[in-house]
Amino acid sequence: MYLRLIFAITISVITASHSLGFEVGGLIRKVDAEKRIASVFAGGRERTVKVSADAEILDENGKPLQGGLSAKELSKGTIVTLTVQRIDNAPTIVVIQIGGQVRPASNSPGADQPSVGKPSVGFKPLTEMSADDRYKGEDGGLYGGGQNEIPETLRKFASEENSRIKPVDKDGRPDTDGKIALVSISMSNATQEFSRFKQLADADPQKSTNVAIVDCAQGGQTMARWANPKADCWVEADRRLERAEVSHPQVQIAWVKIANAGPSGDLAEHGKQLQRDTQSVLVNLKDRFPNLRIVYLGSRIYGGWGDGKLNPEPYAYEGAFVVRWLIKDQLENRDAATPLVLWGPYFWADGLTPRKDDGLVWMRSDLANDGTHPSDSGRQKVAEQLLAFFKTDEFTKVWFLKPLD
Repeated sequence: MYLRLIFAITISVITASHSLGFEVGGLIRKVDAEKRIASVFAGGRERTVKVSADAEILDENGKPLQGGLSAKELSKGTIVTLTVQRIDNAPTIVVIQIGGQVRPASNSPGADQPSVGKPSVGFKPLTEMSADDRYKGEDGGLYGGGQNEIPETLRKFASEENSRIKPVDKDGRPDTDGKIALVSISMSNATQEFSRFKQLADADPQKSTNVAIVDCAQGGQTMARWANPKADCWVEADRRLERAEVSHPQVQIAWVKIANAGPSGDLAEHGKQLQRDTQSVLVNLKDRFPNLRIVYLGSRIYGGWGDGKLNPEPYAYEGAFVVRWLIKDQLENRDAATPLVLWGPYFWADGLTPRKDDGLVWMRSDLANDGTHPSDSGRQKVAEQLLAFFKTDEFTKVWFLKPLD
């Protein structure tokens, strides 16, 4: 997902925030489909920006626009929402969606004002829903039936896969001085959160020195984009692994935060699409990382403070049901072509309403101006939950922590 900023943001700021995606409203001036260049008016200024070769071109409902970049709908004066990411050291459009709102220039009254949002949407966290509760036909619990404890069949699968996680050298051979690589795969929220987690974890004296944490999540790179095995995000992930001196065979665990940009329709529609995209991502992960054993899935934090189209409620809340569907499907049909998927931390709480088990709330100050991306305090909350999870979960603590003396 992508930080809602006016498009007049300076190039120097974009350079400093190269890992993030930016969602911006603007007016189409001209689109050159052959050269893949778009001229737009946004934030009170004219801009000419490159369009990625695999950019998503969407209609008002988030569906692929017939004709793509050559579509007649992308005519002069059309209001669009653009998602911009820095690729090859240059701002590049990765999503164009019809509709949105053109913000005033940065020096105009009302520019870049925080979204208003809601302090609560009235939904129960999945962990508090019982077997008798219903949300759009779905009952409660991380595993359904009001249950939050891992089922025995899944526990057995997890134990088997976890026992195979060992330090290995760059070729995947057992090596007591080798690495166990933990990577992230997802979009802007995830890279903001996981990079903070990496800082905390690498400074923690209890973390095993064999564990190498690499943030491969990237701004603008939702499940729909990672679903393409040839997408640029995979190339960037390889660059990051190389810089960290981590090989593909050393990647054994992944954390994937699932979401798509601009979802629409009911849970049965957008949720099933997210499920299909995530399933493709899981296949791609296993193809790329032969020793990948377990993928820990997560859904989003509270989205009620956002009032735009990017990923508001109820979509942030409903992503958790998609995680549950993916876990349930593997229980019924374990597929060796994909890694085992398990729950990571469950982050959602109903705004200012404290969660019953741990008192978690999401204050307005925990979100950035767009109400969608985490602020510094929001990133810290997620990072601390991730660190606590990897240090205490019955499976992860075996390889994440140093052996006891």
